[in-house]
Amino acid sequence: MAADIDEQPAGYARLLDSANAAAIARVAAVVAERRPRHVVFTARGTSDHAALYGAYLTEIRLGLPAGLASPSVVTLFGARPDLSDALVVGVSQSGGSPDLAEVLRSARASGALTLAVTNAPGSPLAETAELSIDIAAGHERAVAATKTYTAELLALLMLVEGIRAGDGVLPAGEREALAALPDLATRTLADDTPAQLAPRYRFARQLVTTGRGYAYPTAREAALKLMETSYLPALAFSGADLLHGPLAMTDPEVPVLAVVGSGPGGRSMGEVLPRLGERRADVVVVGSADVPGATRLAVPEVDERYAPLLDILPLQRLALALALTRGEDPDAPRGLKKVTATM
Repeated sequence: MAADIDEQPAGYARLLDSANAAAIARVAAVVAERRPRHVVFTARGTSDHAALYGAYLTEIRLGLPAGLASPSVVTLFGARPDLSDALVVGVSQSGGSPDLAEVLRSARASGALTLAVTNAPGSPLAETAELSIDIAAGHERAVAATKTYTAELLALLMLVEGIRAGDGVLPAGEREALAALPDLATRTLADDTPAQLAPRYRFARQLVTTGRGYAYPTAREAALKLMETSYLPALAFSGADLLHGPLAMTDPEVPVLAVVGSGPGGRSMGEVLPRLGERRADVVVVGSADVPGATRLAVPEVDERYAPLLDILPLQRLALALALTRGEDPDAPRGLKKVTATM
């Protein structure tokens, strides 16, 4: 898991190189030409959080309605939704889950434009879809996904911005900003604060993660990593939803990991953090600025669209360090395997 985490800056650079960027641009150009009226994502597990990020990007940057499909609608209930005006995107590291392939097969039969975003270009998901994007993350050693997750994020970001450009090609300013990501990721991973923080939560019984907007998928992915590697019950809430009831469970014994960016989503957390302070919650903030009364996992300040590519890095390292501190093996979580086939 440590090796996979450390490979992420190189993974960003690889996706941004001319060949991979051109391949994503060709897909984006096809989508732009087809002009879908809405976008539906389908995914499971970690990839579901990448898909949620893609949905935020789609609605905010393209102005198209977007949502996440429930595969069981197709595989268990036999329904065949009419997706003739949609772009349907399957997101999966392995591309091997039969239910996701079946969703794309059904969508394509109804006239949808289908796209697979996967680390396995020869997988059933990629073969089922009309279009495919290889996230080029390379072999992932650990069961808990890290580098494939961030590669999915970057691929979806490049796809959406390419569609927005109209011809698939990222504008010069966008390319310049993205080119800084590998170095920023390296700087973020060099900070040892996550390892220093892990002993503080060795005996934690539960934990809450929270964020809004682009940060919400990060909060969900962080919670999953903690559950997978440390078997620590972790509940993820949007900052808005946290105030609608779950806030009551927070207290000094329930740590809260809050992802607080510098854009609208991060600023909206300004009404959440004081309420956590009233509850005397143990708050750790992931962000570029200090928050009074909270410990900070520092990340560079970037456009809020890019922040999920950096914010998750210290949280992955925290999950790894916490698992080791609690005497667990994060490379082989009990009861889990790399590819989970569901129908």
